Amino acid sequence: MFSVVAATRSAVLHKSTDLFRRENRKSQDGVDLVAHRVSQYLVTFNRQKTVFAGKMASNKILGIDLGTTNSAFAVMEGGDPEIIVNAEGDRTTPSVVAFTDDGERLVGKPAKNQAIQNPERTIRSIKRHMGEDGYTVDIEGEEYTPEQISAMILQKIKRDAEDYLGDELQKAVITVPAYFNDKQRQATKDAGEIAGLDVERIVNEPTAASMAYGLDDESNQTVLVYDLGGGTFDVSVLDLGGGVYEVVATNGDNDLGGDDWDEAIIDWLATEFKNDHGIDLREDRQALQRLKDAAEEAKIELSSRKETTINLPFITATDSGPVHLEYDLTRAKFESLTADLIDRTVEPTEQALEDAGYDKGDIDDVILVGGSTRMPQVRDKVEELLGSEPKKSVNPDEAVALGAAIQGGVLGGEVDDIVLLDVTPLSLGIEVKGGLFERLIEKNTTIPTEESKIFTTAADNQTTVQVRVFQGEREMAEDNELLGEFTLSGIPPAPAGTPQIEVGFNIDENGIVNVSAEDKGSGNAESITIEGGAGLSDDEIDRMQQEAEQHAEEDKERRRAVEARNEAEGAVQRAETLLEENEENVDDELRADIEAAIEDVEAVLEDDDASTDELEDVTEDLSKQLQEIGKRMYQQQAQAGGAGGAGAGAAGGPGGADPEDFVDADADFDEDEEDN
Repeated sequence: MFSVVAATRSAVLHKSTDLFRRENRKSQDGVDLVAHRVSQYLVTFNRQKTVFAGKMASNKILGIDLGTTNSAFAVMEGGDPEIIVNAEGDRTTPSVVAFTDDGERLVGKPAKNQAIQNPERTIRSIKRHMGEDGYTVDIEGEEYTPEQISAMILQKIKRDAEDYLGDELQKAVITVPAYFNDKQRQATKDAGEIAGLDVERIVNEPTAASMAYGLDDESNQTVLVYDLGGGTFDVSVLDLGGGVYEVVATNGDNDLGGDDWDEAIIDWLATEFKNDHGIDLREDRQALQRLKDAAEEAKIELSSRKETTINLPFITATDSGPVHLEYDLTRAKFESLTADLIDRTVEPTEQALEDAGYDKGDIDDVILVGGSTRMPQVRDKVEELLGSEPKKSVNPDEAVALGAAIQGGVLGGEVDDIVLLDVTPLSLGIEVKGGLFERLIEKNTTIPTEESKIFTTAADNQTTVQVRVFQGEREMAEDNELLGEFTLSGIPPAPAGTPQIEVGFNIDENGIVNVSAEDKGSGNAESITIEGGAGLSDDEIDRMQQEAEQHAEEDKERRRAVEARNEAEGAVQRAETLLEENEENVDDELRADIEAAIEDVEAVLEDDDASTDELEDVTEDLSKQLQEIGKRMYQQQAQAGGAGGAGAGAAGGPGGADPEDFVDADADFDEDEEDN
């Protein structure tokens, strides 16, 4: 089932590429555009380039920082990472895509420059929607996914890098926020493939920045990378030394970045203007685009000045004539407007330190990454939080791309003395009986990694199980994020607790998850790779961490209640099986005691008002009665001189398994603790 899906996806990629190459035309920025749109496919937005004499395919691996507001790219040259200047002569490229009235496409600075005149066809900050289920951008009736828009940006990066180096480039390392989940990472990788790049590795942005910082420093040290970009915030704690970059812990907020600081200025300007003139500029798309550009410029100016003037002539018009906008904004007012935003970086930072087991005094250096960290309030907050001044030797706009190039050098054999050990940001597991979240891989586990556990069925003659994969930190599966699900069928009918079903998780070096399930008896197996196109909503990852802490005790009690019910139901099932299979070893008095104990457990199970303590007490009483059966069996064996044996299934229930080996789990299967 899943291999068919994968094959279909690959075929669509090839089909889209072939169709694109047959029906292309030149756009204003030099990128081909399909005349008859095929955006319902994953379209490859690159063209077949003529390889001129002296221009050959290169083995170099391009390092790309695919940012929310700006992107940068670099490559290893002479043993050092080097930022590549784009076609416009800049070291960073705006992550903006636009379509003109006649359908031609602009990417980067040309797209950003025309945004005011063409706001309806200009797309920016698309990274915030990577992997988001069902999200598309509508341009004149044609819908584009975040992967497709990102691919347009990557294609420009690829072309500019090739023109700069004079070589064809086929391979890339692309960075993502450390707190991107598996769907978002896969979506990023898909964008690279659509752009015609072989994505060799997906690397966390803070990790890449630390590589740029520590390339020439062999000393052992602990660093904290504080990465506030245009749309996301990440914080990672790393141990560096001897060429080894080990991520100890990571945290973040996927819905916090420089765009939010811009929005705060926009809201202030719009509110002030409405109070003064009675006109809401947010309802005029062209005026709103001018506000966005002015807000970004004001934010940048206030990083080096105490006050700035925002002047937008002819921002709108009334019956009386044109209306102008002009307001003074001080740095103090700006920091007051955005105080709640900077405060949102505190908890993830403190949590990363706690997860790493470090105090702020254990941090040797603090690295600031992302253009938004140039704001004085950010630097002040970091110094307040960590008690030390951040390093200023790293360019916050370029560090991630430089680190990506270094990782490309490692993969390409140009750099041979660096080892990168990254981690997964959130726990991964499956839903088991009672709706519990059974973790197989804990958060902050070093990747690549793989783990497996043995589960069993919860019902007699059960022939299928549903494997539902979740990511998060809550005890109940429904409170976490569902990443995917699949069905394992063809399990031979057998008593509950007999089949052994191995569920395995594998996270590759890109942080992408593969999940498999195999019935050990029949050999039937299914698997799933968490695909792009359906990620977490903007605030869900941060919310999951916060809720996990806020509801920790409540979740613990809910888990205890579910486990007590599972154990009680299992005890009743074991008791009934033992009575049936060991009739000769149970006299009338013991049988009556066990049946009475079974009735007590069932009565509590049916009582919705019964407490967990009551259920645990009656289950324990039943277990003690069951132990008496085993005791008498062993006494009989001893009297018989040990001859023969108890026979398959005598003390262990169906199939000879020890009943205590199995813990009730999924509505579909139970966990076998002994086989972990």
